[in-house]
Amino acid sequence: MEGYCVKCKAKREIQNPTAGFNKRGSAVVFGTCPECGTKIYRIGRTELHEGMTPPAK
Repeated sequence: MEGYCVKCKAKREIQNPTAGFNKRGSAVVFGTCPECGTKIYRIGRTELHEGMTPPAK
């Protein structure tokens, strides 16, 4: 799964992806950049979210 690294200014494969939801209830994936170690934050539902229910708004 790819995300955009703001430090490298390039799309990178997300290392250690973790599915979750932000404060607004949108599906997000957190992880790190394999090149520089910066946090990568990707918005959108993925296969990692299967079986998860979003928090009540």
